[in-house]
This record gives sequence, C-alpha cells and structure tokens, in this order.
Amino acid sequence: MIPPLTVAIGSMITALPIITDYPILPPMGLLVVLAWRLIRPGFWSAWAGFPLGLIDDIFSGQPLGSAAFLWSVVFILLEAVDRKSVRRDYWQDWLIASTAIIFVLIGGMLIVDFRSNVPRLDLLVPQILLSILLYPFIARVIGSIDSWRVAS
Repeated sequence: MIPPLTVAIGSMITALPIITDYPILPPMGLLVVLAWRLIRPGFWSAWAGFPLGLIDDIFSGQPLGSAAFLWSVVFILLEAVDRKSVRRDYWQDWLIASTAIIFVLIGGMLIVDFRSNVPRLDLLVPQILLSILLYPFIARVIGSIDSWRVAS
C-alpha cells in the first residue's frame, strides 16, 4: 500500500499553488514512480503505469490519459530493459530515469498542443534539468521508505 500512496502524494505536490510563467516544478509523481520502479524492478508489473498515470493526470492538470499513456510506455520500456540487463548500477539507473523524464515531459507538452509547442520546447529545459538533478535525492528518500517498509 505504501508505494502507490507515495506516488499519489508525489503527484499531489504538483497541485500546490506555485505560480510561474514557465514550467519549473519537477513532476514529483513521475520521479517517485521511477525511483520505486528502478529500486524494486519486479515490484510493479508493466500495466501499473496506467493507473498510476491516471492518478497523476487528476492532480497535474494535464489532459486525462496523457500521463497514463506516457507512464505506460515508460513502464513497458523499463520492463524490456530489466529483461535485457543483468545488473545495473547507480549511474545506469540515473541515465534511465533521465531519459524517461525527458521523454515524459516533452511528450506531455506535445500532447497538450503539438503545433504551437514544437518551437517552444526550450521552455522545458529548466524543468528537465531540475528534475534530473532532483532524481537522486528522491531515489534516496524512496530507498529509505522502502527499507522502513521491508523492516516493518
């Protein structure tokens, strides 16, 4: 019950009333779900990205189904990576998470309005960089929560 709850709480953080002209707040739900998925590869099935993405869609304000679709694609790709690789280290997990963050943020922006957002993809650079740099901290927090969950 704890992993889905932490993803829902992470998705709720984007609903905080922070007003900016450009997207800057990292997608905390995505960071949390990536941390759980990369720390515990066999914990969630490939289909789990859909309902978790729907929860994120409800709180993020994106069109309903956009995060559900993008997270499902990420989960399917992570499942394929898990089947191919024997063992991953910290740097590979960070690279995988960074690629997934870039894919989901750009995909979400293009789903909203493809024609007018293609020339404006540079607006996402601060949000992408902040998200990539914040991922190790989120992974450490999720690792601590997972250790507490397993111990209790």
